[in-house]
Amino acid sequence: MSTTYTLDTATSRANPTPAPLKRLTIPAIHRQKGKTPLVMLTAYTVRTAQLLDPHCDMLLVGDSLGQVIYGLPSTVPVTLEMMAAHGAAVVRGSYHAVVVIDMPFGSYEASPEKAFESAAWLLKQTGAAAVKLEGGTAMAPTVKFLTERGIPVVGHVGLTPQAVNVLGGYGARGRTPEEAAKIVADAQSIAEAGAFSLVIEGVVEPIAIEITNTIACPTIGIGASAQCDGQVLVTEDMLGMFERTAKFVKRFADIAGTISSAAQTYADDVRSRAFPGAEQVYSPKD
Repeated sequence: MSTTYTLDTATSRANPTPAPLKRLTIPAIHRQKGKTPLVMLTAYTVRTAQLLDPHCDMLLVGDSLGQVIYGLPSTVPVTLEMMAAHGAAVVRGSYHAVVVIDMPFGSYEASPEKAFESAAWLLKQTGAAAVKLEGGTAMAPTVKFLTERGIPVVGHVGLTPQAVNVLGGYGARGRTPEEAAKIVADAQSIAEAGAFSLVIEGVVEPIAIEITNTIACPTIGIGASAQCDGQVLVTEDMLGMFERTAKFVKRFADIAGTISSAAQTYADDVRSRAFPGAEQVYSPKD
């Protein structure tokens, strides 16, 4: 029996509640290669993690929180402290999915030793099971260094948002033979270095299929191919929270519309004094 933290939705308080250890493991994720596709979504808060956890194999505490939560222009300004705070919340709100936390820009590129220091701190602060880092062949020694020291790693190739300034934007990658060959080589290097899974983002589909068919670890597509071993989306994009999204996003709901409508109804009721009603106020007999 282990202790995990769950949210009492009746009181909106987090309370320690004993629960059997039911989390998926890193080896279990790796064994899904070529089987039922893996499901991954981003999460940044306790309540979101609670709602997504039963349906996901992995929850990604993505550095996309820089844009989604903080309104930053890119993921570049995100800090380790931001990732730690949100990562701990997601771990507290989940019990089933493997929680993966992004290593933010500047926290791992300088050296394998720097990467280990940052990754170890993140895992200690959050309780997450693994880290994710961007980059190809140049980052393979770092991936190897981390995995040999007990830190599971998810790789990330193709469109790498932290390198947006070098790439010159968020367009699809791999449209030239030279760039396609580089992305495939990057993926192979990261997989061979020991990554237990690999995110392939924003590439032309044949590249994603080739990578999936040639590397040993599961591939997780985002703007890649349905033939990848799994898929990931930013949850707020998937829920329809934003008007503008990438081509590869499918909106599975219109939560923005629901929230706006509810806020409008609330505002109307407040202004007309319909809220609070008798059932929401206390009488002397209560």
